[in-house]
Amino acid sequence: MGPPAQQRREYLEALGIETWVPRGAAPPTAAAPAPPAPPAAAAGTTAPAARAPAAPPPPGAAAAPLWEALRAEVLGCTRCPLHLTRTQGVFGVGPRRSDWLVVGEAPGAEEDRRGEPFVGAAGQLLDAMLRAIGLDRATNVYIANILKSRPPNNRDPRPEEVAACMPYLTRQIALLKPKIILAVGRIAAQNLLATEAPLGRLRGAVHHFGELKTPLVVTYHPAYLLRTPAEKRKAWEDLKFARNVYQQLTQVAATDGHRT
Repeated sequence: MGPPAQQRREYLEALGIETWVPRGAAPPTAAAPAPPAPPAAAAGTTAPAARAPAAPPPPGAAAAPLWEALRAEVLGCTRCPLHLTRTQGVFGVGPRRSDWLVVGEAPGAEEDRRGEPFVGAAGQLLDAMLRAIGLDRATNVYIANILKSRPPNNRDPRPEEVAACMPYLTRQIALLKPKIILAVGRIAAQNLLATEAPLGRLRGAVHHFGELKTPLVVTYHPAYLLRTPAEKRKAWEDLKFARNVYQQLTQVAATDGHRT
C-alpha cells in the first residue's frame, strides 16, 4: 500500500512539485467502541493468577552480536588513509530487519561529525523522499554508504578506498537481507553494480546485487537534486518505480506462503 496522502504531499512540496487535492474529501471514520471489560470475580473468590507466556526472542536476536562486531570493526577501521582525517566512522542507521536498504556514496561533513548517514539538507530531502513512499529511517528502512569514512573536502571516493570499505557494506547486506536496494547517486550505483554506465542509463530498470540477486533500483542523490531542482520530478518517478517493484515482490512472497 502507498503512504498517506499527507506524507506524499509533504515530499512533493519539498520537491517543488505542485499537487491537486480534490474538494469534498470524505470525513474520517469514527473510532470503533472499546470492547467491554471482563466481569469482576465474584465476592469471596480468588481469580486464578494469569501466567504470562514465555516471550520468544526478538526477531534477529541471533544476528545482534554479528552486527555489533561489524560496527566495532568499522569504527576502528584503519584499512585506508581516510581514518587519519575522519572524525569517526559512519556505520549506518535504521532497523536491522528492514526490507528496504538505501545506499549512498560517502559521509559528508555533518555525517562525519554526527556519525549518522544522510543528515543535513540532503538528509532532510532524503527523509522526505522516503516518507512519500511510506518509509522512515526509524522504523522500516536501513541507510548506509559505500564508504564509512568521509573523503577530504567531500571528493569522490578513490578505487582503493572503495575496495577497502566495500566488504563492510557487503556484510551489512548479508546480515540485513533486504528485499530491495535503492542506490542513490552515480557512485553508489556504479560500485554496487560494478559498472561504468552513467546514472541516466541505469535508472528505470531493475538490477540485481550479489549472490541473492537482490533487486536494486537507481535514482539521483538528494545532494544532486538540491543543486539541480529540474531533476526532482524524475526522482519521484524513480521512487514510485521502486515502490511498485517492492509491492510486486511482497505480493509474490505472500502468494508463495513466505514471510513478507
